[in-house]
Amino acid sequence: MSSNDPSAAQVTGQQSAPSSTVPHTPGLPGYAATTTPTNNLAVVSFVAGLASFFAHVIPVVGGFTVAVVAIITGFIARGQIKRSGEQGMWMANAGIIIGFLHFALAFVLAMLFLFLIFVVGVTIFSISAHGGGGTPTPVPSA
Repeated sequence: MSSNDPSAAQVTGQQSAPSSTVPHTPGLPGYAATTTPTNNLAVVSFVAGLASFFAHVIPVVGGFTVAVVAIITGFIARGQIKRSGEQGMWMANAGIIIGFLHFALAFVLAMLFLFLIFVVGVTIFSISAHGGGGTPTPVPSA
């Protein structure tokens, strides 16, 4: 093929090499490339902690089981991260904290529910013990 051959003509946009070069900047300020991988159990802990609030719709498993998974995998991930130097300590900590917050919130809601049942029970007992609790109506004379 010679340079005069019409079949060798280049069409715009079909160059074999780029017409310009982009400068490569390996060290951008404020950017640090991480080469260490993220611990998988830390990710599991974080996702399970977030999902525990929505998992109450799953029969049998429920949100409490998923919160326990978040807590256990979070502690295991923390140990692995300390030994291996992997990334993801914040995810493991967040999974543990969210799991414990789930249990704390459930405890507070259960205590509130029991308190409301107690108040309603006392009120109903008080009303029934005092004969209905309403204002007495005058008895018509015969």
